[in-house]
Amino acid sequence: MSTQGQVITCKAAVAWEPNKPLVIEDVQVAPPQAGEVRVKILFTALCHTDTYTWGGKDPEGLFPCILGHEAAGIIESVGEGVTEVQTGDHVIPCYQAECRECKFCKSGKTNLCGKIRGATGVGVMMNDRQSRFSINGKPIYHFMGTSTFSQYTVVHDVSVAKIDPIAPLEKVCLLGCGIPTGLGAVWNTAKVEPGSIVCIFGLGTVGLAVAEGAKAAGASRIIGIDIDSKKFDVAKNFGVTEFINPKDHEKPIQQVIVDLTDGGVDYSFECIGNVSIMRAALECCHKGWGTSIIVGVAASGQEIFTRPFMLVTGRVWKGTAFGGFKSRSQVPWLVEKYMKKEIKVDEYITHTMTLTEINEAFDLMHEGGCLRCVLSMHP
Repeated sequence: MSTQGQVITCKAAVAWEPNKPLVIEDVQVAPPQAGEVRVKILFTALCHTDTYTWGGKDPEGLFPCILGHEAAGIIESVGEGVTEVQTGDHVIPCYQAECRECKFCKSGKTNLCGKIRGATGVGVMMNDRQSRFSINGKPIYHFMGTSTFSQYTVVHDVSVAKIDPIAPLEKVCLLGCGIPTGLGAVWNTAKVEPGSIVCIFGLGTVGLAVAEGAKAAGASRIIGIDIDSKKFDVAKNFGVTEFINPKDHEKPIQQVIVDLTDGGVDYSFECIGNVSIMRAALECCHKGWGTSIIVGVAASGQEIFTRPFMLVTGRVWKGTAFGGFKSRSQVPWLVEKYMKKEIKVDEYITHTMTLTEINEAFDLMHEGGCLRCVLSMHP
């Protein structure tokens, strides 16, 4: 029986309010309108960005909403005017859209896209400024233009990357956020050269992807920094060559790194979202050319500080979103690289669970032994 043009009722994990457990609800998912697609989500992973909003730290956080932004699925139906994807296509929803028409997309200077941002930032679809999710007539907000903690979701057509149908969706769902963010921070934003000395603050999924990217780029030293020494054994498998636990040192961490590296690192990456660590990451960079990339997302209202002299003397402070990758163009390329075993994906998956276990899965993530937990949406 075709569901096209019909409202679909399915299960979704709803965040009714900040910091309260997600609730599995029956939600109504409206058909896609012009320029939209409805996707059957098969697998979704959990990411710290979901907890950032769920925890009330996101200035754009709206409740009730359906979180989730790292997933893979199959297009169930498409709205009017959608030509680049069709029913049955395998896709990865991308919170970073790529319309190829706006000032940003045409600039050649950024992967940011401005076309739908005004709608996705306030939890609605662009066409009519409404949500496609509801529970008994009450609208439920979208999140990041993806909302993948639902068995079916509606997204803009400029926000789905069509991928090789042979790729295992339970693995490549990870290419919707964390891994590309880390790899791209190295390859696209920093453009790390062979022989570089690199340091990484925070050895979660994104930090490990930075390490993997730095190894592939030919970095000579990859220094991992984390307050959890248990992460160090795992990090070696991703390319980290040496470790520092700031708790083992009395000096400020930036001074420890400067002393260890004959004046500082060539590139540093902050993968936590802590503004005091962002400062340390800049200040451990080498005078004259060191570059620090902010990858982690800090809480609403936080500000960064350093002495201007740090920049006057040649250090560079940069940020990155989705690793500078253009989503629709380059996520399929990342999937190809995975299929050729040129980048790791499986190694980041430490747990697999189902949608109904989502709250337990988030608890696991906070315990530190979990990199990525993948949820099966239709067990």
